[in-house]
Parts: sequence; structure tokens; C-alpha cells
Amino acid sequence: MTPDPIIQTENLTRVYRMGHTQVHALREVSISVQAGEFVALMGASGSGKSTLLHLLGCLDTPTSGCYRLEGQEVARLSKNERARLRNQRIGFIFQTFNLLPRLSALDNVALPLLYSGKARQPRPRAAEALERVGLLPRATHLPNELSGGERQRVAIARALVAAPLIILADEPTGNLDSATGDEILRLLTDLCHEGHTILLVTHDQHIAAYAHRRLHMKDGQISPLSSPPRESNGETDGGRS
Repeated sequence: MTPDPIIQTENLTRVYRMGHTQVHALREVSISVQAGEFVALMGASGSGKSTLLHLLGCLDTPTSGCYRLEGQEVARLSKNERARLRNQRIGFIFQTFNLLPRLSALDNVALPLLYSGKARQPRPRAAEALERVGLLPRATHLPNELSGGERQRVAIARALVAAPLIILADEPTGNLDSATGDEILRLLTDLCHEGHTILLVTHDQHIAAYAHRRLHMKDGQISPLSSPPRESNGETDGGRS
């Protein structure tokens, strides 16, 4: 029996109003993602892929349609409940790193735990996350004292520190050279092997090749070019397709 998907959307639509104009950023998108999958979300600029990622990350709400996360309908949750779900279940990795410049690497990683108010010892847990990405020796350094690849590793450690089920990555290698980018992608592949579900936004075929399958977007819709889910034997290869 196929398990229930960790992410499921049905006719998800997002319309933005700009003055008297309506912008249809997302048009009736229906997708299903199983736990432990690595999915690349592809498309040109303006295709709707980042809008979809923001909806899946509970950073925005749809105009219509349904989004279920672990079987829970997100639209029925209050703003505070969505924030709690986002903090506990979802880790974010951004192209621009989004690190606070006056905080050390360690304190940047500890932030999600401080926001949740539940972690009694956030700094030791942050240190564990930094060790996981190979950056514990740089824990006391400020972001401007780190290379681009090191800053992205700090961002990944921050995404991992609350032990999320899902990692959403928006062009995570966009500001990195190709060799460093491949290192980051191999790290994401390792995280997938460990059981994390990963959705990665990219326009690059080389980057998308690390994923199990690809969802192509065009004009706010899923394109027929999208690859179907792989037959699962209970494992994920986390490598290139």
C-alpha cells in the first residue's frame, strides 16, 4: 500500500491584486509528494515556482484550492498555528542565505529554536547542526568572515536545527560557484537519504539532475514535461537521475 503523501495540493490557486489588475501567479496546481522524496521544481522566472514554494512553506495562503501537510488542511489553521507548523515541520534555505550579519554562525543557527521558545539549550543543538554540515570550527565567525559556501552551510544548519520533516530550498546554489554548488547539492542528497523530504527550486538542469523527479512549471501551472513519481521500494537513492 502506498503511504499517504506528506505534501498534497488540489487545484491550488494564488491571485494577487495590483491596483485594478489581477495577477494569476498559480493556477489550479495539484501535486503529491511522498515523505523522503527529493523533488526539483523547475521553470522560467515568473512561472510560479517560488509562489508555490511559499504556499507549501506556509509563508503565504492560497486564494483557493486545498493544501494538506501530513494530512492536515493548512487553510483551516490560524495564523499562529501556521507559524507553529512552519517552525516545527519546515526548514528553509534561500539563495541569499538570509543570515543576520551581527550574529555569529552559531547564533544564526540557534534562531529558530529561540523563536520557538521550547528549546532549553539552543546553542548546544545549534553546535550539533553546525557539526553536521562541517562548520563547527567556524561557529564563532560572523557571516562576512565566511565564504559563500560556508554561509550556505550555516543556512542549511539553521534549516536543520529544529529537525524538520521538509526542507524547502529556493535556488540554494544560485550565488555559488559550480564546485561549491555541487558540494551543497551532495549535502542535500545526504539529508534526503536520512529521511528529509526536499523540494528545490531551480532553473538549472544540472542541479535538477540530483532530484528523484522534476516538476516543470509554466504560466502558473504544472507542465506536461514533469516527470512522474518513481516506483518506490521503500528507499530513496538521493542521487542523480
